[in-house]
Amino acid sequence: MFTYLEELTVTEAEQVRKTIQALFRQTCILQVKYDPATLTPRDNPQYEICARHRNFITDYVEVLGCELIHDAQEHVFRIAGEHVPQEKLSLTSTVILLLVKLIYRDRIMGEGLNAPLTTLKEIREYGKNTNLITEKLTQAQWKDALYLMRMHQIIDVPGAVRDVEDDTPIYIYSTVNLYVTAADINALIDEYRGEEEEYEAAEETLYTDTDQ
Repeated sequence: MFTYLEELTVTEAEQVRKTIQALFRQTCILQVKYDPATLTPRDNPQYEICARHRNFITDYVEVLGCELIHDAQEHVFRIAGEHVPQEKLSLTSTVILLLVKLIYRDRIMGEGLNAPLTTLKEIREYGKNTNLITEKLTQAQWKDALYLMRMHQIIDVPGAVRDVEDDTPIYIYSTVNLYVTAADINALIDEYRGEEEEYEAAEETLYTDTDQ
């Protein structure tokens, strides 16, 4: 397998390695990425690397117990399988991801909208209107959720996540639909809701025991 890399130029072999690393770090690679501030599309060089070296990358990830999938409709390469690194989202990040998915759905179903853009202000409004956010979230909770979504190619923001403000444009990619279905989100929320109820019950018991 590694003979293939040896036959490439040093530069191209390094590009293949970095592309594989990116696949495992962010799960997918988009063909086109957008600057959410200007909505200027840019071809993603790593997508072209995936396309050109698809057979090698497929064989490589299979050795690691994964599968390289090309979604022609969404124009994305992604990896799947039992050995793909899994991140356990916090309840807050799960809820924010669900809200972003709802906003994306409303954007693509709307008329006269040029791009699925949102802002922190709008996400909060959706959270309030749907009762999914019932208390004020900390800045760290927002940043954690944005960082995870950006890393996994679900959103893009101009500049660094730490600089995102209430009215900073947040571009939502269609990959939000690849990562989670409505059923997945509901299952996650139910799971965390159960954990919270158990925690509250334990706290109440502790308080009662202390009171006695």
